[in-house]
Amino acid sequence: MSTTEIFSATTAAKELENISVSTIDNYIEALEMSNLIYLSKPMNVGSKGALKGKPKIFIADAAIRNAVLMIDDVLSDETELGAVVETAVYKHMVSFYQGIPAQLGYYRNARDTQREVDVVVELPRQKILCEFKYRGNSHIPATDAIVDLCKDNPCLLGHKRDKRFRLYETRNGYPILRVPAIVFLYLLGKAEAARKFNGAV
Repeated sequence: MSTTEIFSATTAAKELENISVSTIDNYIEALEMSNLIYLSKPMNVGSKGALKGKPKIFIADAAIRNAVLMIDDVLSDETELGAVVETAVYKHMVSFYQGIPAQLGYYRNARDTQREVDVVVELPRQKILCEFKYRGNSHIPATDAIVDLCKDNPCLLGHKRDKRFRLYETRNGYPILRVPAIVFLYLLGKAEAARKFNGAV
């Protein structure tokens, strides 16, 4: 099982011979109820058609996945490191929005499945779109889904290199806030801790 990836019980049942789809679904439900995984469901953004039905799975602690798959050198592999960072961000966002009327999911275009937004936060009055490119080159191509969708939604890009916050203006003239992913995680954690502390007083 790979964190941040779309999950299909049917595909998993075929790969794991002699296990039914319903058994796989039961295992996934048990893992979710145990807070060992999070299911991120596809969401529509505006009138843009989203992939239907297939959730993404985020393992609650990426270290569990790395240990099971015996992945030792995460830091030198940008793909693996990106998955770890995206997993950590999703976990912190779930925790941050707990108790707030918000739903978390992801967006993937039904016609072009390469066009995706990592995290969609649906609030009562708006959606916030978050994309994470934790790699050496965090350039946003004009073809990225978030470029089209930032016209009507506040958008954030979490990245690796810069240590600064800045507004990036896309080619169509709409802004995306660029934030170092590590700083974003720190701020989420700090806000969450402050909220818990104030609530306890």
